[in-house]
Amino acid sequence: QLQLVESGGGLVQSGGSLRLSCVASGFTLDHYAIGWFRQAPGKEREGVSCISSSGGSTYYADSVKGRFTISRDNAKNTVYLQMNSLKPEDTAVYYCNVFYRGRQYWGQGTQVTVSS
Repeated sequence: QLQLVESGGGLVQSGGSLRLSCVASGFTLDHYAIGWFRQAPGKEREGVSCISSSGGSTYYADSVKGRFTISRDNAKNTVYLQMNSLKPEDTAVYYCNVFYRGRQYWGQGTQVTVSS
């Protein structure tokens, strides 16, 4: 059964860093692009970053460009999101996502809270 599990969230002060991980099971990540999304209370889920299957292409939302870095380790079936210079407006539940065989799959999410 395909599963995505996020981890690495927590409480951090403004200006701090966190690294999120998304571990996949039930399928091999290396043929698929992976995205990171986030949802803050009362707001819609928004795309943060994504990475191509090879890792050669990446995308970042303007709000995180220059602060976040997405990467992948296909040998570990894992995608990472390094988040630096965190701001209170980055507070949200972060989810990873894959579109696999015609269907969207989401992890359970990991909470990131940035205090001012």
